[in-house]
Amino acid sequence: MTDYAEEQRNELEAIESIYPDSFTVLSDDPTSFTITVTSDAGENGEIVEATLKFTYIEKYPDEPPLWEIHSQENLEDSDVEDILTLLQQQAEENLGMVMIFTLVTAVQEKLNEIVDLMKNRREEEKRRKEEEAEEAEKVLFQGTVVTIENFLLWKARFELEVTELRKRRQKEEEQGGKLKLTGKQLFETDHNLDTSDIQFLEEAGNNVEVDESLFQDIEDLDLDEDDPDFDPLEMGSDED
Repeated sequence: MTDYAEEQRNELEAIESIYPDSFTVLSDDPTSFTITVTSDAGENGEIVEATLKFTYIEKYPDEPPLWEIHSQENLEDSDVEDILTLLQQQAEENLGMVMIFTLVTAVQEKLNEIVDLMKNRREEEKRRKEEEAEEAEKVLFQGTVVTIENFLLWKARFELEVTELRKRRQKEEEQGGKLKLTGKQLFETDHNLDTSDIQFLEEAGNNVEVDESLFQDIEDLDLDEDDPDFDPLEMGSDED
């Protein structure tokens, strides 16, 4: 009869000696622990990391342990899924044998592969951005192809903008006061303008006074305007 507890204790001691800096016991009943796995440094010094949590079940290793990714660094969601799938495959292949070291080693190799793929991802991302920039430049150079649909859409927008512009101008004119009129238009719209000058003089106190004495003897003058020799200027000269 298999002594599961004994096999689990022996494996736990071996794991602790193999991973002294990354191994942490979380509980004794059930036995649960974590192992932090870090990839080798990549081309630019980048690394990826995953902390795996394992929990022994009663009949381990005849039945696989429980596992999960307790924490991770620089892993994409797809990478996490790949690691979980890898653990499932390795556990099925190693049933009946203690397998923690095998599982951790498989994850270590997977993390190194991911670091190598990071370079390809960067290059792919760079290439994608360059292609998008080229496409944007082509569109800018070629312009938009005119179709009935986008022309009608443009026409509707244009008419709306023109209407809004007219409304805005009309509002500005209303707020700024009356519209500017020509002199003729002002005269036609306001008949009081013909007396405005006189009213202005009266209001300013500039009434014109006429000295009537200047015209008192005008009737006594014998003026023959029909005389061809009549010259008003000579009248003044005779007095001299």
